[in-house]
Amino acid sequence: MQKIFDRQHASRVPEDELAGPLGKIWYLPHFDIYHPKKPNQVRVVFDCSAVFYNESLNRNLLQGPDQLNSLVGVLTRFRKDDVALTCDVEQMFHSFYVNPESRDFLRFLWFENNDLNGPIVEFRMNVHLFGAISSPAVANYCLHKTAEDGRAQFGDKAADFLCRNFYVDDGLTSVPTVTEAIKLIKDSQALCMTAKLRLHKFASNRKDVLEALPKDDQAKDLKDLDLRHDTLPIQRSLGTFRCIESDTLGFRTELKDKPLSCRGILSTISSVYDPLRIVSQVILCGKLILQERCRQNVDWDDPVPEEILPRWERWRNELPLLEDVNIQHCFKPPGFGKVVQTEVHSPLSPLKFSDASQSGIGQVSYLRVVNENKDVHVSFLMSKARVGPIKPMSIPRMELTAAVVSVNVTAMLERELDYTSLQSAYYTDSEVVIAYIHNDVRRFHVYVGNRVQHIRDHTSPEQWHHVPGKDNPADEASGSLTASQLLDNRRWFYGPDFLWKDNVPLLNPVQPIQLPMNDVEVRAKVLTTACLTPLEPIDLLVYIPSYLVVV
Repeated sequence: MQKIFDRQHASRVPEDELAGPLGKIWYLPHFDIYHPKKPNQVRVVFDCSAVFYNESLNRNLLQGPDQLNSLVGVLTRFRKDDVALTCDVEQMFHSFYVNPESRDFLRFLWFENNDLNGPIVEFRMNVHLFGAISSPAVANYCLHKTAEDGRAQFGDKAADFLCRNFYVDDGLTSVPTVTEAIKLIKDSQALCMTAKLRLHKFASNRKDVLEALPKDDQAKDLKDLDLRHDTLPIQRSLGTFRCIESDTLGFRTELKDKPLSCRGILSTISSVYDPLRIVSQVILCGKLILQERCRQNVDWDDPVPEEILPRWERWRNELPLLEDVNIQHCFKPPGFGKVVQTEVHSPLSPLKFSDASQSGIGQVSYLRVVNENKDVHVSFLMSKARVGPIKPMSIPRMELTAAVVSVNVTAMLERELDYTSLQSAYYTDSEVVIAYIHNDVRRFHVYVGNRVQHIRDHTSPEQWHHVPGKDNPADEASGSLTASQLLDNRRWFYGPDFLWKDNVPLLNPVQPIQLPMNDVEVRAKVLTTACLTPLEPIDLLVYIPSYLVVV
Protein backbone atom coordinates (compact mmCIF):
# COMPACT_ATOMS: atom_id res chain seq x y z
CA MET A 1 0.00 0.00 0.00
CA GLN A 2 2.87 2.34 0.74
CA LYS A 3 4.11 1.92 -2.84
CA ILE A 4 0.72 3.06 -4.09
CA PHE A 5 1.00 6.25 -2.03
CA ASP A 6 4.68 6.85 -2.89
CA ARG A 7 3.96 6.64 -6.61
CA GLN A 8 0.96 8.98 -6.22
CA HIS A 9 -1.39 6.35 -7.55
CA ALA A 10 -3.67 7.20 -4.63
CA SER A 11 -4.08 10.28 -2.45
CA ARG A 12 -5.97 11.28 0.66
CA VAL A 13 -9.30 13.05 0.14
CA PRO A 14 -8.99 16.67 1.40
CA GLU A 15 -11.21 17.63 4.33
CA ASP A 16 -13.18 20.15 2.28
CA GLU A 17 -14.01 17.48 -0.35
CA LEU A 18 -15.16 14.70 1.96
CA ALA A 19 -18.83 15.45 1.30
CA GLY A 20 -18.18 15.29 -2.43
CA PRO A 21 -20.74 15.72 -5.21
CA LEU A 22 -24.09 14.22 -4.31
CA GLY A 23 -24.57 10.74 -5.74
CA LYS A 24 -21.07 10.65 -7.25
CA ILE A 25 -19.13 8.86 -4.55
CA TRP A 26 -18.39 5.15 -4.41
CA TYR A 27 -16.31 3.21 -1.90
CA LEU A 28 -14.35 0.15 -2.96
CA PRO A 29 -13.44 -2.78 -0.72
CA HIS A 30 -9.88 -4.02 -1.18
CA PHE A 31 -7.84 -7.05 -0.23
CA ASP A 32 -4.39 -8.48 -0.74
CA ILE A 33 -3.48 -11.33 -3.08
CA TYR A 34 -0.47 -13.58 -2.72
CA HIS A 35 0.70 -15.48 -5.80
CA PRO A 36 1.81 -19.00 -4.84
CA LYS A 37 4.80 -18.73 -7.19
CA LYS A 38 5.73 -15.22 -5.96
CA PRO A 39 5.67 -15.51 -2.16
CA ASN A 40 7.42 -12.18 -1.59
CA GLN A 41 5.08 -10.20 -3.81
CA VAL A 42 1.71 -8.83 -2.66
CA ARG A 43 -0.85 -7.21 -4.92
CA VAL A 44 -3.62 -4.96 -3.65
CA VAL A 45 -6.85 -5.61 -5.53
CA PHE A 46 -9.88 -3.32 -5.42
CA ASP A 47 -13.17 -5.14 -5.79
CA CYS A 48 -14.95 -3.16 -8.50
CA SER A 49 -17.70 -5.81 -8.69
CA ALA A 50 -18.71 -5.45 -5.03
CA VAL A 51 -22.49 -4.93 -4.86
CA PHE A 52 -24.22 -2.47 -2.54
CA TYR A 53 -27.97 -1.84 -2.86
CA ASN A 54 -27.91 -3.77 -6.13
CA GLU A 55 -25.26 -1.49 -7.61
CA SER A 56 -21.54 -1.93 -8.31
CA LEU A 57 -18.89 0.14 -10.04
CA ASN A 58 -18.45 -2.35 -12.88
CA ARG A 59 -22.18 -2.30 -13.62
CA ASN A 60 -21.88 1.39 -14.40
CA LEU A 61 -18.72 1.25 -16.49
CA LEU A 62 -18.56 0.52 -20.20
CA GLN A 63 -16.24 -2.34 -21.06
CA GLY A 64 -15.04 -0.68 -24.23
CA PRO A 65 -13.86 -2.35 -27.44
CA ASP A 66 -11.72 -5.47 -27.28
CA GLN A 67 -8.30 -4.29 -28.47
CA LEU A 68 -6.34 -7.29 -27.25
CA ASN A 69 -4.17 -9.01 -29.78
CA SER A 70 -4.85 -12.67 -30.42
CA LEU A 71 -2.92 -14.79 -27.90
CA VAL A 72 -2.22 -17.44 -30.54
CA GLY A 73 -1.13 -14.73 -32.94
CA VAL A 74 1.37 -13.26 -30.46
CA LEU A 75 2.79 -16.72 -29.67
CA THR A 76 3.14 -17.76 -33.33
CA ARG A 77 4.83 -14.49 -34.33
CA PHE A 78 7.14 -14.98 -31.36
CA ARG A 79 8.52 -18.06 -33.12
CA LYS A 80 9.33 -16.45 -36.47
CA ASP A 81 12.98 -15.48 -35.93
CA ASP A 82 16.07 -16.62 -34.03
CA VAL A 83 16.53 -13.93 -31.36
CA ALA A 84 13.66 -13.95 -28.89
CA LEU A 85 12.66 -11.03 -26.66
CA THR A 86 10.16 -10.81 -23.82
CA CYS A 87 9.38 -7.83 -21.61
CA ASP A 88 6.73 -6.25 -19.44
CA VAL A 89 5.14 -2.82 -19.01
CA GLU A 90 5.62 -1.81 -15.39
CA GLN A 91 2.24 -1.46 -13.64
CA MET A 92 0.43 -0.90 -16.90
CA PHE A 93 -3.04 -0.12 -15.55
CA HIS A 94 -1.65 2.21 -12.90
CA SER A 95 0.28 4.13 -15.57
CA PHE A 96 -2.87 5.82 -16.87
CA TYR A 97 -4.65 8.42 -14.77
CA VAL A 98 -8.39 8.85 -14.26
CA ASN A 99 -9.94 12.26 -14.87
CA PRO A 100 -10.06 14.20 -11.57
CA GLU A 101 -13.86 14.59 -11.70
CA SER A 102 -14.27 10.80 -11.72
CA ARG A 103 -11.88 9.88 -8.91
CA ASP A 104 -14.51 10.05 -6.19
CA PHE A 105 -15.94 6.85 -7.61
CA LEU A 106 -12.65 5.20 -6.58
CA ARG A 107 -12.61 6.01 -2.86
CA PHE A 108 -11.45 3.53 -0.25
CA LEU A 109 -10.72 3.47 3.47
CA TRP A 110 -7.26 2.99 4.91
CA PHE A 111 -5.17 3.93 7.93
CA GLU A 112 -3.81 7.45 8.23
CA ASN A 113 -0.09 7.66 7.37
CA ASN A 114 -0.25 3.92 6.63
CA ASP A 115 -0.11 3.27 10.39
CA LEU A 116 -2.18 0.19 11.26
CA ASN A 117 -2.74 1.64 14.74
CA GLY A 118 -3.88 5.03 13.47
CA PRO A 119 -7.36 6.29 12.58
CA ILE A 120 -9.11 5.24 9.40
CA VAL A 121 -9.41 7.97 6.78
CA GLU A 122 -10.63 8.28 3.20
CA PHE A 123 -8.41 7.92 0.14
CA ARG A 124 -9.13 7.76 -3.58
CA MET A 125 -7.30 6.20 -6.47
CA ASN A 126 -5.90 8.48 -9.15
CA VAL A 127 -5.27 5.75 -11.71
CA HIS A 128 -7.18 2.99 -13.45
CA LEU A 129 -7.67 -0.12 -11.38
CA PHE A 130 -6.80 -3.73 -11.87
CA GLY A 131 -10.31 -5.18 -11.64
CA ALA A 132 -12.28 -2.37 -13.28
CA ILE A 133 -14.06 -3.66 -16.36
CA SER A 134 -12.97 -0.63 -18.41
CA SER A 135 -9.26 -0.77 -17.54
CA PRO A 136 -8.06 -3.25 -20.22
CA ALA A 137 -9.63 -1.26 -23.06
CA VAL A 138 -8.27 2.03 -21.69
CA ALA A 139 -4.76 0.65 -21.17
CA ASN A 140 -4.57 -1.01 -24.59
CA TYR A 141 -5.89 2.09 -26.34
CA CYS A 142 -3.29 4.28 -24.61
CA LEU A 143 -0.48 1.85 -25.45
CA HIS A 144 -1.49 1.78 -29.12
CA LYS A 145 -1.93 5.56 -29.19
CA THR A 146 1.56 5.97 -27.72
CA ALA A 147 2.98 3.69 -30.40
CA GLU A 148 1.27 5.51 -33.27
CA ASP A 149 2.29 8.94 -31.96
CA GLY A 150 5.93 7.83 -31.80
CA ARG A 151 6.02 5.91 -35.06
CA ALA A 152 7.57 8.72 -37.10
CA GLN A 153 10.29 9.42 -34.53
CA PHE A 154 11.21 5.93 -33.34
CA GLY A 155 10.44 3.82 -36.40
CA ASP A 156 7.93 1.27 -37.56
CA LYS A 157 9.53 -1.72 -35.84
CA ALA A 158 9.22 -0.25 -32.35
CA ALA A 159 5.66 0.93 -33.01
CA ASP A 160 4.62 -2.40 -34.50
CA PHE A 161 6.12 -4.21 -31.52
CA LEU A 162 3.89 -2.26 -29.13
CA CYS A 163 0.80 -2.55 -31.33
CA ARG A 164 1.02 -6.13 -32.56
CA ASN A 165 3.10 -8.15 -30.12
CA PHE A 166 1.74 -7.25 -26.70
CA TYR A 167 -0.91 -9.19 -24.86
CA VAL A 168 -2.09 -6.80 -22.12
CA ASP A 169 1.24 -5.84 -20.49
CA ASP A 170 3.42 -8.71 -21.74
CA GLY A 171 5.45 -8.24 -24.91
CA LEU A 172 6.87 -11.12 -26.95
CA THR A 173 8.69 -10.81 -30.25
CA SER A 174 11.61 -12.19 -32.22
CA VAL A 175 14.08 -10.61 -34.64
CA PRO A 176 16.75 -12.03 -36.95
CA THR A 177 19.91 -10.65 -35.28
CA VAL A 178 21.30 -9.53 -31.93
CA THR A 179 21.95 -6.03 -33.29
CA GLU A 180 18.32 -5.62 -34.29
CA ALA A 181 17.19 -6.90 -30.89
CA ILE A 182 19.29 -4.35 -28.99
CA LYS A 183 18.09 -1.51 -31.24
CA LEU A 184 14.46 -2.61 -30.85
CA ILE A 185 14.80 -2.58 -27.06
CA LYS A 186 16.27 0.91 -26.99
CA ASP A 187 13.75 2.35 -29.45
CA SER A 188 10.80 0.74 -27.68
CA GLN A 189 11.91 1.98 -24.27
CA ALA A 190 12.43 5.49 -25.61
CA LEU A 191 9.05 5.45 -27.31
CA CYS A 192 7.31 4.31 -24.12
CA MET A 193 9.07 6.96 -22.05
CA THR A 194 7.29 9.65 -24.08
CA ALA A 195 4.15 8.55 -22.21
CA LYS A 196 6.03 7.82 -18.96
CA LEU A 197 5.70 4.07 -19.49
CA ARG A 198 8.56 1.82 -18.53
CA LEU A 199 9.50 -1.39 -20.33
CA HIS A 200 11.43 -3.73 -18.05
CA LYS A 201 11.92 -7.41 -17.14
CA PHE A 202 13.61 -8.12 -20.46
CA ALA A 203 14.69 -11.67 -21.23
CA SER A 204 16.26 -13.17 -24.33
CA ASN A 205 17.70 -16.44 -25.54
CA ARG A 206 20.89 -14.61 -26.51
CA LYS A 207 23.33 -13.65 -23.77
CA ASP A 208 24.74 -10.82 -25.90
CA VAL A 209 21.36 -9.11 -25.75
CA LEU A 210 21.10 -9.50 -21.98
CA GLU A 211 24.62 -8.15 -21.42
CA ALA A 212 23.71 -5.00 -23.33
CA LEU A 213 20.92 -4.24 -20.83
CA PRO A 214 21.20 -2.61 -17.41
CA LYS A 215 20.53 -5.00 -14.54
CA ASP A 216 17.41 -3.07 -13.56
CA ASP A 217 15.87 -3.78 -16.97
CA GLN A 218 16.51 -7.52 -16.86
CA ALA A 219 14.01 -10.10 -15.65
CA LYS A 220 14.27 -10.78 -11.92
CA ASP A 221 15.57 -14.32 -12.30
CA LEU A 222 18.41 -13.08 -14.56
CA LYS A 223 19.78 -10.19 -12.50
CA ASP A 224 21.98 -12.26 -10.20
CA LEU A 225 23.33 -14.63 -12.86
CA ASP A 226 26.76 -14.73 -14.43
CA LEU A 227 25.52 -14.74 -18.01
CA ARG A 228 28.76 -16.22 -19.35
CA HIS A 229 28.83 -19.23 -17.04
CA ASP A 230 25.47 -19.78 -15.34
CA THR A 231 22.68 -21.74 -16.98
CA LEU A 232 19.80 -19.56 -18.07
CA PRO A 233 16.54 -20.42 -16.27
CA ILE A 234 13.08 -21.47 -17.40
CA GLN A 235 10.86 -18.46 -17.92
CA ARG A 236 7.09 -18.19 -17.99
CA SER A 237 5.58 -15.99 -20.70
CA LEU A 238 1.83 -15.68 -21.22
CA GLY A 239 1.31 -18.92 -19.35
CA THR A 240 3.77 -20.89 -21.52
CA PHE A 241 7.10 -22.15 -20.20
CA ARG A 242 10.25 -21.41 -22.17
CA CYS A 243 13.65 -22.84 -21.41
CA ILE A 244 15.97 -19.98 -22.33
CA GLU A 245 19.07 -22.17 -22.29
CA SER A 246 17.77 -24.79 -24.75
CA ASP A 247 15.47 -22.29 -26.53
CA THR A 248 12.42 -24.55 -26.36
CA LEU A 249 8.77 -24.22 -25.40
CA GLY A 250 7.38 -26.74 -22.93
CA PHE A 251 4.95 -27.46 -20.12
CA ARG A 252 4.73 -27.57 -16.37
CA THR A 253 1.99 -29.61 -14.73
CA GLU A 254 0.71 -29.17 -11.21
CA LEU A 255 -1.84 -31.81 -10.32
CA LYS A 256 -4.08 -31.00 -7.41
CA ASP A 257 -6.33 -33.39 -5.60
CA LYS A 258 -9.76 -33.11 -7.14
CA PRO A 259 -12.93 -35.10 -6.40
CA LEU A 260 -13.44 -38.15 -8.60
CA SER A 261 -16.49 -36.69 -10.34
CA CYS A 262 -17.31 -34.86 -13.56
CA ARG A 263 -16.45 -31.59 -11.83
CA GLY A 264 -13.06 -32.92 -10.77
CA ILE A 265 -12.37 -34.39 -14.23
CA LEU A 266 -13.16 -31.08 -15.94
CA SER A 267 -10.96 -29.19 -13.46
CA THR A 268 -8.00 -31.48 -14.12
CA ILE A 269 -8.42 -31.28 -17.89
CA SER A 270 -8.59 -27.48 -17.76
CA SER A 271 -5.46 -27.26 -15.62
CA VAL A 272 -3.25 -28.12 -18.64
CA TYR A 273 -2.64 -24.76 -20.32
CA ASP A 274 -1.83 -25.31 -23.98
CA PRO A 275 -2.75 -22.34 -26.23
CA LEU A 276 -0.96 -23.79 -29.27
CA ARG A 277 -2.60 -27.21 -28.72
CA ILE A 278 0.75 -29.00 -28.78
CA VAL A 279 -0.68 -31.84 -26.71
CA SER A 280 -4.26 -31.55 -27.91
CA GLN A 281 -4.63 -35.28 -28.49
CA VAL A 282 -3.64 -36.01 -24.89
CA ILE A 283 -6.26 -33.56 -23.64
CA LEU A 284 -8.77 -35.14 -26.03
CA CYS A 285 -8.26 -38.45 -24.24
CA GLY A 286 -9.41 -36.87 -20.98
CA LYS A 287 -12.31 -35.08 -22.68
CA LEU A 288 -13.57 -38.37 -24.08
CA ILE A 289 -13.75 -39.79 -20.57
CA LEU A 290 -15.75 -36.75 -19.49
CA GLN A 291 -18.03 -37.08 -22.51
CA GLU A 292 -18.67 -40.71 -21.65
CA ARG A 293 -19.89 -39.63 -18.23
CA CYS A 294 -22.06 -36.91 -19.79
CA ARG A 295 -23.71 -39.48 -22.03
CA GLN A 296 -24.87 -41.24 -18.87
CA ASN A 297 -26.75 -38.10 -17.71
CA VAL A 298 -25.00 -38.03 -14.33
CA ASP A 299 -24.76 -35.09 -11.96
CA TRP A 300 -21.56 -33.07 -11.73
CA ASP A 301 -20.70 -34.43 -8.31
CA ASP A 302 -21.60 -38.09 -8.84
CA PRO A 303 -18.57 -40.34 -8.23
CA VAL A 304 -16.76 -41.95 -11.15
CA PRO A 305 -17.85 -45.60 -11.57
CA GLU A 306 -15.41 -48.46 -11.16
CA GLU A 307 -15.31 -49.31 -14.87
CA ILE A 308 -14.06 -45.81 -15.78
CA LEU A 309 -11.87 -45.10 -12.76
CA PRO A 310 -8.77 -47.11 -13.87
CA ARG A 311 -8.71 -45.40 -17.28
CA TRP A 312 -9.07 -41.96 -15.70
CA GLU A 313 -6.35 -42.55 -13.11
CA ARG A 314 -3.96 -43.92 -15.73
CA TRP A 315 -4.47 -40.83 -17.89
CA ARG A 316 -4.14 -38.44 -14.96
CA ASN A 317 -1.01 -40.12 -13.59
CA GLU A 318 0.73 -39.79 -16.94
CA LEU A 319 0.16 -36.02 -17.19
CA PRO A 320 3.51 -35.17 -15.49
CA LEU A 321 5.19 -36.78 -18.51
CA LEU A 322 4.11 -33.73 -20.51
CA GLU A 323 7.02 -31.87 -18.91
CA ASP A 324 9.27 -33.87 -21.27
CA VAL A 325 7.40 -32.52 -24.31
CA ASN A 326 8.96 -29.49 -25.96
CA ILE A 327 9.22 -27.83 -29.35
CA GLN A 328 11.83 -25.44 -30.67
CA HIS A 329 11.10 -21.78 -30.09
CA CYS A 330 11.98 -20.77 -33.64
CA PHE A 331 10.45 -22.17 -36.80
CA LYS A 332 13.95 -22.30 -38.30
CA PRO A 333 16.96 -24.20 -36.93
CA PRO A 334 20.09 -22.19 -35.99
CA GLY A 335 22.05 -21.05 -39.03
CA PHE A 336 19.25 -21.92 -41.44
CA GLY A 337 19.68 -18.70 -43.40
CA LYS A 338 17.20 -16.72 -45.44
CA VAL A 339 13.81 -18.22 -46.10
CA VAL A 340 12.79 -18.14 -49.75
CA GLN A 341 9.56 -20.11 -49.59
CA THR A 342 6.94 -20.79 -46.96
CA GLU A 343 4.05 -23.19 -47.05
CA VAL A 344 1.41 -24.04 -44.50
CA HIS A 345 0.31 -27.66 -44.59
CA SER A 346 -2.83 -28.58 -42.76
CA PRO A 347 -3.38 -32.33 -42.72
CA LEU A 348 -6.90 -33.35 -41.81
CA SER A 349 -7.95 -36.16 -39.58
CA PRO A 350 -9.31 -39.43 -41.05
CA LEU A 351 -11.94 -39.19 -38.33
CA LYS A 352 -13.44 -42.52 -37.49
CA PHE A 353 -15.98 -43.66 -34.92
CA SER A 354 -14.67 -46.90 -33.49
CA ASP A 355 -15.97 -46.39 -29.99
CA ALA A 356 -16.65 -43.64 -27.51
CA SER A 357 -13.01 -43.36 -26.51
CA GLN A 358 -11.92 -42.93 -30.15
CA SER A 359 -14.44 -40.40 -31.42
CA GLY A 360 -13.26 -36.95 -32.29
CA ILE A 361 -12.10 -34.62 -35.06
CA GLY A 362 -8.60 -33.29 -35.38
CA GLN A 363 -6.47 -30.86 -37.34
CA VAL A 364 -2.74 -30.15 -37.23
CA SER A 365 -0.72 -27.51 -39.10
CA TYR A 366 2.95 -27.34 -39.97
CA LEU A 367 5.15 -24.62 -41.40
CA ARG A 368 7.54 -25.75 -44.12
CA VAL A 369 10.41 -23.38 -44.91
CA VAL A 370 13.07 -23.60 -47.63
CA ASN A 371 16.32 -21.62 -47.64
CA GLU A 372 18.53 -20.46 -50.49
CA ASN A 373 20.35 -23.81 -50.56
CA LYS A 374 17.01 -25.63 -50.88
CA ASP A 375 17.35 -27.07 -47.39
CA VAL A 376 13.96 -27.92 -45.93
CA HIS A 377 12.74 -27.62 -42.37
CA VAL A 378 9.27 -28.45 -41.05
CA SER A 379 7.97 -27.08 -37.74
CA PHE A 380 4.85 -27.75 -35.75
CA LEU A 381 2.52 -24.74 -35.78
CA MET A 382 -0.62 -25.68 -33.89
CA SER A 383 -3.42 -28.21 -33.81
CA LYS A 384 -7.02 -28.63 -32.76
CA ALA A 385 -8.77 -31.70 -31.45
CA ARG A 386 -12.46 -31.91 -30.57
CA VAL A 387 -14.63 -34.64 -29.23
CA GLY A 388 -17.33 -35.78 -31.59
CA PRO A 389 -20.93 -34.82 -30.92
CA ILE A 390 -22.92 -36.98 -28.54
CA LYS A 391 -25.54 -37.42 -31.24
CA PRO A 392 -24.11 -39.87 -33.81
CA MET A 393 -22.95 -38.37 -37.09
CA SER A 394 -21.81 -40.04 -40.30
CA ILE A 395 -18.09 -40.31 -41.01
CA PRO A 396 -18.26 -38.18 -44.21
CA ARG A 397 -19.91 -35.36 -42.28
CA MET A 398 -17.27 -35.60 -39.55
CA GLU A 399 -14.52 -35.54 -42.19
CA LEU A 400 -16.09 -32.46 -43.75
CA THR A 401 -16.32 -30.75 -40.36
CA ALA A 402 -12.60 -31.37 -39.85
CA ALA A 403 -11.95 -29.79 -43.24
CA VAL A 404 -13.85 -26.66 -42.18
CA VAL A 405 -11.82 -26.48 -38.94
CA SER A 406 -8.62 -26.75 -40.95
CA VAL A 407 -9.68 -23.93 -43.28
CA ASN A 408 -10.51 -21.66 -40.34
CA VAL A 409 -7.23 -22.40 -38.54
CA THR A 410 -5.17 -21.81 -41.67
CA ALA A 411 -6.94 -18.51 -42.36
CA MET A 412 -6.12 -17.38 -38.83
CA LEU A 413 -2.46 -18.42 -39.17
CA GLU A 414 -2.06 -16.65 -42.51
CA ARG A 415 -3.51 -13.52 -40.95
CA GLU A 416 -1.38 -13.63 -37.82
CA LEU A 417 2.00 -14.78 -39.14
CA ASP A 418 2.51 -11.63 -41.26
CA TYR A 419 4.32 -13.50 -44.02
CA THR A 420 4.05 -11.76 -47.38
CA SER A 421 3.19 -14.90 -49.35
CA LEU A 422 1.97 -18.25 -48.15
CA GLN A 423 1.16 -21.20 -50.37
CA SER A 424 -1.33 -23.25 -48.42
CA ALA A 425 -1.96 -26.91 -49.10
CA TYR A 426 -4.56 -29.15 -47.51
CA TYR A 427 -4.38 -32.93 -47.11
CA THR A 428 -7.07 -35.37 -46.19
CA ASP A 429 -7.34 -39.13 -46.47
CA SER A 430 -11.06 -38.93 -47.28
CA GLU A 431 -11.82 -39.31 -50.97
CA VAL A 432 -15.44 -38.43 -50.20
CA VAL A 433 -14.42 -34.98 -48.94
CA ILE A 434 -12.26 -34.47 -52.03
CA ALA A 435 -15.24 -35.37 -54.21
CA TYR A 436 -17.53 -33.00 -52.29
CA ILE A 437 -15.11 -30.10 -52.68
CA HIS A 438 -14.55 -30.70 -56.41
CA ASN A 439 -18.23 -31.13 -57.19
CA ASP A 440 -19.67 -28.52 -59.54
CA VAL A 441 -22.81 -30.26 -60.73
CA ARG A 442 -24.81 -31.95 -58.05
CA ARG A 443 -26.53 -30.37 -55.06
CA PHE A 444 -26.11 -31.44 -51.44
CA HIS A 445 -28.31 -31.39 -48.39
CA VAL A 446 -28.03 -28.26 -46.25
CA TYR A 447 -25.43 -29.52 -43.73
CA VAL A 448 -22.95 -30.65 -46.39
CA GLY A 449 -23.80 -27.87 -48.84
CA ASN A 450 -23.08 -25.08 -46.36
CA ARG A 451 -19.71 -26.54 -45.36
CA VAL A 452 -18.60 -27.24 -48.90
CA GLN A 453 -19.50 -23.65 -49.81
CA HIS A 454 -17.48 -22.34 -46.84
CA ILE A 455 -14.46 -24.36 -47.93
CA ARG A 456 -14.71 -23.18 -51.53
CA ASP A 457 -15.18 -19.57 -50.44
CA HIS A 458 -11.78 -19.65 -48.71
CA THR A 459 -9.79 -22.17 -50.74
CA SER A 460 -9.68 -23.54 -54.26
CA PRO A 461 -10.29 -27.22 -55.00
CA GLU A 462 -6.73 -27.48 -56.39
CA GLN A 463 -5.34 -26.90 -52.86
CA TRP A 464 -6.87 -30.13 -51.58
CA HIS A 465 -4.93 -33.37 -51.92
CA HIS A 466 -5.39 -36.93 -50.84
CA VAL A 467 -2.90 -38.54 -48.44
CA PRO A 468 -2.86 -42.15 -47.23
CA GLY A 469 -3.99 -42.60 -43.63
CA LYS A 470 -0.56 -43.92 -42.61
CA ASP A 471 0.99 -40.56 -43.61
CA ASN A 472 -1.63 -38.37 -41.94
CA PRO A 473 -0.42 -37.03 -38.56
CA ALA A 474 -3.87 -35.67 -37.77
CA ASP A 475 -4.82 -39.27 -37.13
CA GLU A 476 -3.31 -38.77 -33.66
CA ALA A 477 -5.41 -35.66 -33.04
CA SER A 478 -8.67 -37.42 -33.76
CA GLY A 479 -7.86 -40.73 -32.12
CA SER A 480 -6.29 -39.37 -28.89
CA LEU A 481 -2.99 -40.44 -27.33
CA THR A 482 -1.75 -40.79 -23.81
CA ALA A 483 1.21 -38.71 -22.65
CA SER A 484 3.57 -41.70 -22.83
CA GLN A 485 2.52 -42.45 -26.42
CA LEU A 486 3.01 -38.83 -27.48
CA LEU A 487 6.63 -38.74 -26.31
CA ASP A 488 7.65 -41.33 -28.90
CA ASN A 489 5.60 -39.87 -31.73
CA ARG A 490 8.04 -38.07 -34.02
CA ARG A 491 5.51 -37.66 -36.83
CA TRP A 492 3.31 -35.41 -34.68
CA PHE A 493 6.06 -32.87 -33.97
CA TYR A 494 7.87 -32.90 -37.34
CA GLY A 495 5.20 -33.94 -39.83
CA PRO A 496 5.22 -36.84 -42.29
CA ASP A 497 8.41 -37.65 -44.20
CA PHE A 498 7.15 -36.39 -47.56
CA LEU A 499 7.06 -32.81 -46.27
CA TRP A 500 10.86 -32.90 -45.90
CA LYS A 501 11.52 -33.61 -49.57
CA ASP A 502 12.87 -30.92 -51.88
CA ASN A 503 9.65 -30.73 -53.84
CA VAL A 504 6.56 -31.74 -51.95
CA PRO A 505 4.77 -34.23 -54.18
CA LEU A 506 1.07 -33.97 -54.67
CA LEU A 507 0.22 -37.33 -53.25
CA ASN A 508 -2.30 -39.00 -55.51
CA PRO A 509 -3.10 -35.88 -57.57
CA VAL A 510 -6.78 -35.30 -57.44
CA GLN A 511 -8.70 -36.62 -60.40
CA PRO A 512 -12.35 -35.77 -60.95
CA ILE A 513 -14.22 -38.12 -58.64
CA GLN A 514 -17.81 -38.83 -59.51
CA LEU A 515 -20.09 -39.08 -56.54
CA PRO A 516 -22.21 -42.23 -56.62
CA MET A 517 -25.83 -41.68 -57.42
CA ASN A 518 -26.85 -43.22 -54.11
CA ASP A 519 -24.72 -40.91 -51.95
CA VAL A 520 -26.99 -39.96 -49.06
CA GLU A 521 -25.78 -36.34 -49.04
CA VAL A 522 -26.73 -35.70 -52.67
CA ARG A 523 -30.19 -34.26 -53.13
CA ALA A 524 -32.40 -36.21 -55.49
CA LYS A 525 -33.40 -34.43 -58.66
CA VAL A 526 -37.11 -33.74 -58.92
CA LEU A 527 -38.27 -33.32 -62.49
CA THR A 528 -41.69 -31.90 -63.28
CA THR A 529 -43.28 -31.75 -66.70
CA ALA A 530 -46.28 -29.85 -67.93
CA CYS A 531 -48.30 -29.98 -71.10
CA LEU A 532 -48.71 -26.53 -72.54
CA THR A 533 -51.47 -25.80 -75.03
CA PRO A 534 -50.81 -22.97 -77.46
CA LEU A 535 -53.12 -20.04 -76.89
CA GLU A 536 -54.69 -17.90 -79.53
CA PRO A 537 -53.68 -14.22 -79.47
CA ILE A 538 -57.17 -13.20 -78.39
CA ASP A 539 -56.90 -15.53 -75.35
CA LEU A 540 -53.77 -13.69 -74.12
CA LEU A 541 -55.89 -10.57 -73.50
CA VAL A 542 -57.63 -12.42 -70.71
CA TYR A 543 -54.39 -12.45 -68.76
CA ILE A 544 -53.66 -8.74 -69.13
CA PRO A 545 -54.59 -6.90 -65.91
CA SER A 546 -57.35 -4.37 -66.30
CA TYR A 547 -55.26 -1.55 -64.94
CA LEU A 548 -52.83 -1.75 -67.89
CA VAL A 549 -53.58 0.66 -70.70
CA VAL A 550 -52.31 -0.14 -74.16
CA VAL A 551 -51.66 2.95 -76.31
